[in-house]
Amino acid sequence: MAVLRLTEHELAQFPPLAVEFSTYKTVIEGRTEKTVCEYLTDLRTFFRYLKAVKTGIDLGDEEAFRNLSIQDIGIEELRQVNAECIYRFLFYVDRRRGNNACTKSRKLSALKSFFRFLTVKKGLLDKNPTADIEGPKLRKKLPKYMSLEESIQLLQSVQQDQESKTRQRDYAILTLFLNCGMRLSELTGINLEDIDKDMRSLRVTGKGQKQRIVYLNDACRSAISAYLPVRNADPEKSITEHALFLSGRHTRISNKTVQWLVNKYLGTAGLSNRGLSVHKLRHTAATLMYQTGHVDVRVLKDILGHEQLNTTQIYTHLADSQMEEAMQQNPLAGLTVKPSRSGKTDPDKSGH
Repeated sequence: MAVLRLTEHELAQFPPLAVEFSTYKTVIEGRTEKTVCEYLTDLRTFFRYLKAVKTGIDLGDEEAFRNLSIQDIGIEELRQVNAECIYRFLFYVDRRRGNNACTKSRKLSALKSFFRFLTVKKGLLDKNPTADIEGPKLRKKLPKYMSLEESIQLLQSVQQDQESKTRQRDYAILTLFLNCGMRLSELTGINLEDIDKDMRSLRVTGKGQKQRIVYLNDACRSAISAYLPVRNADPEKSITEHALFLSGRHTRISNKTVQWLVNKYLGTAGLSNRGLSVHKLRHTAATLMYQTGHVDVRVLKDILGHEQLNTTQIYTHLADSQMEEAMQQNPLAGLTVKPSRSGKTDPDKSGH
């Protein structure tokens, strides 16, 4: 269980069935450390809720709630859980804990997965109490992204940073983000051997440990080619270190370091007040490919490593300029009104 962010002491405080569930999600389904940790923390809240209701503890007493022991929650307690209990729990996290729709949806997803594990994989329950429960309706938000001009501005801010000892590395990182639309963990996980000998493509490991091939364009090949001599010339780099991108400590660069350098250059480029982040660079790559590059949404799905097409369709939103242009294409667009001397208005058909 060393893969989890929870310490061994924290993990030991979970019921055995929850620990077994987390092992299954990690080893069999290949879920990431972050995902499994989120499942467990959401289950912990649910188990504490069950215990508080059973023992009559005030749900508003946060300290008493946090101190509740959940180790003894077993299959007998879980057999008592029904759909009504799940609904009451969701009401509790909404009203008492202030969870928004997205957070409630994540908690319900954890419960659905856990009870499905107990029902289908373990055969300990005859019926899954979460089976027919629909998640909270989520408000669809358009993804934040940078324009083509802003993307160029960001890359130029790296090139102009002549004092940086990691300029070539940082430029290659931002270039891959903006051209390939890869996730943060995918980028930091790239090894030298993942790049083919002709530098036409590289292999990345995405969600659920699923691998895919990402093809490289001229910008990516150029950026990587400029960085590799700097990387390989580092006299202190570990002989056993296969990572493409190295940190200042000569080891694989961390997610946190990449987030820091992206924020640094967003600030240098004057884009720090836009609410942008590493993940927004992925949004930017996808949006530019779809809007400017006219990439088919089904091809875009495979480039981004999405399992479902509806996940990719958030990038099919139209830019303001496209909507404005569409309005001008309406055949009625040229029918304007010219005031007459009488104060009445007459259609002006001169545009036709």
